[in-house]
Amino acid sequence: MSEQSTKKSMIRDLTKGPIIPLLLSFAMPLFLSNALQAVYNLVDLIVVGNYIGGAGMSAVSIGGDILHLLTFIAMGFSSAGQVLIARSVGAGRLDEVKKTIGALFSFLLAASVTIALLCFFLRFSILGWLNTPKESWNFTLDYTVTCVCGLPFIYGYNVVSAILRGMGDSRRPFVFIAIAAVLNMVLDVIFVKYCGMQVFGAALATVIGQGTSFLTALFYLYRRRESFGFDFKPASFRIEGATFRRMISLGIPMAIQSAAISFSKIVLMAWINVFGVEYSALAGVFNKINTMCGVISQSFTTSGSSMVGQNLGAEKFDRAKKTVFTVLGFGLGFATLFTLIMLFAPDFVYGLFTKDTAVLDLAHILTLSIILNFFGAATCSGAFALINGSGRPKINLAIAIIDGMIARIGLAALFGFTFEMGCRGFWLGDALAGFMPLLIGTVFYLSGRWKQKR
Repeated sequence: MSEQSTKKSMIRDLTKGPIIPLLLSFAMPLFLSNALQAVYNLVDLIVVGNYIGGAGMSAVSIGGDILHLLTFIAMGFSSAGQVLIARSVGAGRLDEVKKTIGALFSFLLAASVTIALLCFFLRFSILGWLNTPKESWNFTLDYTVTCVCGLPFIYGYNVVSAILRGMGDSRRPFVFIAIAAVLNMVLDVIFVKYCGMQVFGAALATVIGQGTSFLTALFYLYRRRESFGFDFKPASFRIEGATFRRMISLGIPMAIQSAAISFSKIVLMAWINVFGVEYSALAGVFNKINTMCGVISQSFTTSGSSMVGQNLGAEKFDRAKKTVFTVLGFGLGFATLFTLIMLFAPDFVYGLFTKDTAVLDLAHILTLSIILNFFGAATCSGAFALINGSGRPKINLAIAIIDGMIARIGLAALFGFTFEMGCRGFWLGDALAGFMPLLIGTVFYLSGRWKQKR
């Protein structure tokens, strides 16, 4: 076997074959992987909610939002790296693949350590800025500090997953996260229920699971290093100028987009916390339900981005267009299914999270906003598959500003404060802002600019 064929053995060609089976074969393992990744914080909320109550749920909710905000660089730059790898693969430029991998590892792992240290020293100030309820202050501090210590594991796993998915492999990331998710669920129950470690135990289980996931994935990548030409020698981790500039131009807008939405949720959380620990706990339920729906959207967005990226690299524009509409169709189908569940069995859904009657009595105010979020996530999956796959940083930046900063915070303030709807208004504004990517993506599609080479 020649060196070239050996290097291509890990690379999956997404420019040939029927679109729907190919998209599903890529998206379903990715969906399961993302679902299990989302389960980390979801399981924490359920276990804590059932064994500790509203104060523990508030801590997991606040700490989870903080942790999600801190991953904005990982999410943005790993997505950028995945797109760059996919486009390089589609164009047959394997030397660029190696350079992108080295830049991803070096930059993101350094960023994770820097952010973790900064947040540790600012931990008390951060909880104060968020108006953390006094009933859940100590729990929140335990959960947040513990999870921040595991930040390098989250960043590292995102790097390895981006590399594999950019090459068309979405199955291995699922295997790695599945092992970690099962470990997290088992340890959650052991630490919280049987060892009496309370919220700290849930956070510790999460970090152990994340560390296992990253180290397992890294070991797999190292064992297969000859297949894609990255030898893991120190020189390979050098950040090459031109490659890093491409990553920066695409990664910064994607990171800002992720940070803007996460920051808006942090602002909303600070407003909600003023209303008391029950509403703070309820915010956790709202976010986790939307996160599980977003898992499907993210899965089809990520798989669609890789398919669109490879097909645009190969100049198969019609196939790229069909991929976008297929992604949109699947998203709307799942949104409809979830809507029916929320309409006909809301008590069952909310009851999964807690037995705290004070929280459950308020839960009905979430239903409309949750349903709107389902369809917002569905429509943005098609838009982002096209935008990310075509490598358009300016459009991602526009979405970040309009969706994350202007629409999300602005609409939440409008309904919550101006219309005096309180927390119900905050959640309604958050949901309506989710349709902004659809509007921008539609204009971009109709312009035809996605066909231009970048």
